[in-house]
Amino acid sequence: MGDLVLLEDEVNPVMDKLKSAGFVTAIHNHLAEETPHVMDMHYMGHGRAAQLATSLHAALAASKTPLEKPVAAEEPPSPQAWVDALEKTLGRKGAFKGGVLAYGIARADKVTMDSMTIAPAAGVAEAINFQAADAGNVATTGDFVLTAAEVNPVLAELRSHNIAVTALHSHMLTEDPRLFFMHFWAVGTPEAVGAGIEAALKRVTPK
Repeated sequence: MGDLVLLEDEVNPVMDKLKSAGFVTAIHNHLAEETPHVMDMHYMGHGRAAQLATSLHAALAASKTPLEKPVAAEEPPSPQAWVDALEKTLGRKGAFKGGVLAYGIARADKVTMDSMTIAPAAGVAEAINFQAADAGNVATTGDFVLTAAEVNPVLAELRSHNIAVTALHSHMLTEDPRLFFMHFWAVGTPEAVGAGIEAALKRVTPK
């Protein structure tokens, strides 16, 4: 399971490749006002590894997604000051790679779909990402994975800290508990942005 990031004119050609495998679970935006505008197509499949990989490769080939091995990103010599500031504000270490400080925070409750437990790293953990912006600021985006009762408390914390909520929707079809994915965007100082994210995380029950 996962999501494919597609240009608008790629959505239906890719969907035509995936629909025969019964893969598609959601199609929607994650951000607002980005250039070029992109859509995220979520999918979930179950079967033989080679068959799943073949289906996904055929779908990606219908888009402009580069399929060759990517060039390794040049790593900064060491974590920068904004990384330390965010980790201090959030009170936890993240994974810093390719200029992005990433967090994947597992929920306390087990998530299942079709009687199978979904690992947090497969897309049901709180996904928080930061990267450097101009003037000493940082940008943040990602998604909070929430139960219905958590949606409005998290939304209220994000908005009270001037963090934009860019989308709220489902990514799966028959998961238990029912989950909603809240996407967000903000640019500001590491301390201000980090404080908003930390306040929102306190409204979720992490592992």
